[in-house]
Amino acid sequence: MAKAAAILLVAALLGLVSASLADQGTATYYTVYTPSACYGFQDEGTMIAAASDGLWDGGRACGRMYSVSCAGGTNATPNPCKSGSVTVKIVDRCPSPGCRATLDLSEQAFNAIGNLDAGKILINYNQV
Repeated sequence: MAKAAAILLVAALLGLVSASLADQGTATYYTVYTPSACYGFQDEGTMIAAASDGLWDGGRACGRMYSVSCAGGTNATPNPCKSGSVTVKIVDRCPSPGCRATLDLSEQAFNAIGNLDAGKILINYNQV
């Protein structure tokens, strides 16, 4: 019994450490996926995202994978978050000044972690 409690405690602490190591930002969503800055008209599925200038890295962000979870709302929309996380692939650039978020997720990826009515949410994200 004590061993099981110790294992649960270690697992909980690792979860806290991993959450504290996550980068924080915002996410919006888009619905037109092609052409993309990375892959042109090639279909890369629906769990995709466009990187803001801060993540774009001169195009080296193409193909990078990020685990993203909702951390809260940015407006008065009730229940902006869904539990869990989603892994997305960077396939596009969300350039300034039009980009309103750290990651511009596909509609499907955004819907997996957030309420579409919110339009913009606070996120935690890690490169995987």
